[in-house]
Amino acid sequence: MRLKIKKSGLYKSSKKYLDLIAKSKVYDVAEQTPITFAGNLSSKLKNDVFLKREDMQPIFSFKIRGAYNKIANLNNQQQKRGVIAASAGNHAQGVANACKKLKVPCFIVMPVTAPEIKVRSVKRFGSKVLLHGDNFDQASKKARQVAKEQKLEFIEAFDDPLTIAGQGTVGKEILDEDNDLDVIFVPVGGGGLLAGISAWVAQTQTKTKIYGVEVEDSACLAEAIKADKRVRLREVGLFADGVAVERVGKNNFDVIRECVDGVITVSIDELCAAVKDIFEDTRVLSEPAGALALAGLKKYARKISNKRLLAISSGANVNFERLSYIVERSEVGENREKLLSIKIPERPGSFLRLCRVFGRSQITEFNYRFASKIDAHVLVGIKTENENAFKKIKSKLSKSKFKFTDLTKNQISNDHLRHMVGGHKSIISERDSERLYRCQFPVRPGALMGFLKDFGSKWNISLFHYRNLGAAFANVLIGIEDKSKSKYALEKHLKSLDYSFVEETDNTAYKEFLR
Repeated sequence: MRLKIKKSGLYKSSKKYLDLIAKSKVYDVAEQTPITFAGNLSSKLKNDVFLKREDMQPIFSFKIRGAYNKIANLNNQQQKRGVIAASAGNHAQGVANACKKLKVPCFIVMPVTAPEIKVRSVKRFGSKVLLHGDNFDQASKKARQVAKEQKLEFIEAFDDPLTIAGQGTVGKEILDEDNDLDVIFVPVGGGGLLAGISAWVAQTQTKTKIYGVEVEDSACLAEAIKADKRVRLREVGLFADGVAVERVGKNNFDVIRECVDGVITVSIDELCAAVKDIFEDTRVLSEPAGALALAGLKKYARKISNKRLLAISSGANVNFERLSYIVERSEVGENREKLLSIKIPERPGSFLRLCRVFGRSQITEFNYRFASKIDAHVLVGIKTENENAFKKIKSKLSKSKFKFTDLTKNQISNDHLRHMVGGHKSIISERDSERLYRCQFPVRPGALMGFLKDFGSKWNISLFHYRNLGAAFANVLIGIEDKSKSKYALEKHLKSLDYSFVEETDNTAYKEFLR
């Protein structure tokens, strides 16, 4: 999705940031990062593509800028009392690093689900760490409580003028080095980096456009633009944890409405493909949020050519455990792998006849389980060079009278089905009583036990698949036998639990392979 913003041309909220950015104290700790020409991407996209390398900062993230600028501008009494912040990663490291440099007492509240690598990094800077809650909101609530009790200065992650100004130095650096860019793409979580960069660029360079980029499942800015006011998302996707924010900041939104040209949303698959692109051009493993701006650039570049485009490579604090998922999904994001459900007759020679259709196409996956004596569904992954190559395969399947369904974009298929062992539900007489749901689990000790206790024993669990994505939360697929007289009884029970359930009983992948 791509939304344009109606810029007023008046910089009422943004005007003050020119002076604040120019006077920012970020270079006591931050590096003036280079702009890298991405040769592989430029050739592929038929545009000149550049990356602003914030992944090369001492903490491998741009967050070092805003955190230091805010803390360095506190008065002596505030610094002496100390500061506190809530974060799952990069902001925590920025605050901890700034406090070490300035010799300010530091307390960081991090979710229990925060990756150990990021917890260790914060402690290495000498900060005290309290692990509390399953997510950022719970950690933030605790941090504010402690700040009030101990009279500590709470350091906002994004919604603060001095933080915005610190991040805005990225925009100043870009134009100081190259003022002939057509579009700059910036990742969006709470909006601090986008507000800072756009405040500088929009008021000093009329040629260059600025676009924010969000993940589809955490697009708080896109929703705010639609509503023309800040809105709070009911659910926030956590795969790109660096931008998993439920509401854009107030100060940030005021600036964005004046200075930004539009916002682009991308899928998780497109995000993973961008991680791969950054690696191929720089040999740096970006975190998902770090590659977000490039994913938006690629989407924008599909309809243009011969333009000079720059994306902020905003961070490289990737969890090693997440790499397998990123690699798997990057092929789909690049439209180089398709996942098909193909119906075949349950008789000798069917597999061979199907494989002849594929010819020399590379098969990435082939899953089958006996279901009936008449026919079966085969789950097949196929690597394709482009969309035309896939069309040829579909044409061959149709000519050979194989019925098939494209499950490439099916969330159940990608997150669960292709990783499950088993088959159809065998109790045919009761199969219509089974209902399928997906939800997310916090990745922490005792999570499964806690879920089962909360779920209770009134309904029988008939299917269960848990998949850890290397993030704070893991995806869960659960089948529930519902024999109650009213379908609303189960829905009422699920709503009473502290998990967000989405029903998938009518999902094609479920019907053809699991039910």
